[in-house]
Amino acid sequence: MLRSKRAAAEVIAPAFAPEDLASAPGKVRAVELRTSVLELPLVHEFTIARGSESVARTVLFRLRAGEVEGLGEAAPIARYGESVASVRAYFDGRTLASVDPFAHETLLAGIPPAARCGLDVALHDLAGKILDRPLWQMFGLDAAATPRTSFTIGIAEPDAMLSKLAEIRDHPIVKVKLGAGNEIESIEAIRSRYTGTLRIDANEGWTPDRAVTILRELERFDIELCEQPIPAGKPERLRYIRERVNVPIVADEDSREARDLPALAGCVDGVNVKLAKCGGLRAALAMIHTARALGLGVMLGCMVESAVLATAAAHLSPLVDWADVDGPFLTARDPFAGVSYDGGKLVLPAGPGLGVREVAHA
Repeated sequence: MLRSKRAAAEVIAPAFAPEDLASAPGKVRAVELRTSVLELPLVHEFTIARGSESVARTVLFRLRAGEVEGLGEAAPIARYGESVASVRAYFDGRTLASVDPFAHETLLAGIPPAARCGLDVALHDLAGKILDRPLWQMFGLDAAATPRTSFTIGIAEPDAMLSKLAEIRDHPIVKVKLGAGNEIESIEAIRSRYTGTLRIDANEGWTPDRAVTILRELERFDIELCEQPIPAGKPERLRYIRERVNVPIVADEDSREARDLPALAGCVDGVNVKLAKCGGLRAALAMIHTARALGLGVMLGCMVESAVLATAAAHLSPLVDWADVDGPFLTARDPFAGVSYDGGKLVLPAGPGLGVREVAHA
């Protein structure tokens, strides 16, 4: 086994032992996986019920196969005990499990979700580039069937929220983070100036009874849906809320992966699927198909992340009911470009794999 090399900015892990390269199918040779930290300054400080950040940190993956490089990204979620450090540490010194870059099940088996997400996306980008096909085409999807995405406004005082709203007031869908008080005042102020679609997300910030009280008061503002109003782990309490309000309820923290969904059937109207939560594109597809089998609506979400991970998610968007893929909106200097937006509608790139390219900033 080759020893891993460590540089200040990146971890390099060999994918295969040198003697295995000759047997790689079609002479496709995955030589090494490199990870590095992406620091993404935000346009505004971003606050949810659990905390704030002004710079997002994710892990960039570069997986080389001969002259072809696949890009991936992990946006680990502290809520689930994962971090940039834990993702990078997982791959430090490890050899990947197969010499075949198309053996995704083998390569991804047993890897923790955030780390798996980065490798999964890099493998799919690599496969698309080798086959010279965009991911949406590899999945058999219609690139024209993408939904419109929401734009998220973090928790702030009503005046600050209105200032942020003024910057994006022509956007057709806005999602407002709640859960720290002033909920009614905030939505009333926003609705006084915004006539588009409104979604809200409490990020586990309320009790069941408080959720019912607040949502009943907010019904008059024509709220499309509410994400995760209460702490995860008690689906029957989500049912309690859903049976008492007219705002559709979408589970987020309660719906980390496909096996979580059967317990949510009948308790919520839909589930939020995020590549960063579940572990990448393969796991996201499993969640989407499981949700459909259970009669649940599907939202496609994201974290604060670069265009690499947001574009990967966008390739699945023709399969979902609601999109919340706005990570690139929130960052001030994204080193990558991929998915774009036309009046809020997701526009998928036509290039092979993710179709993401690196961009220079002055």
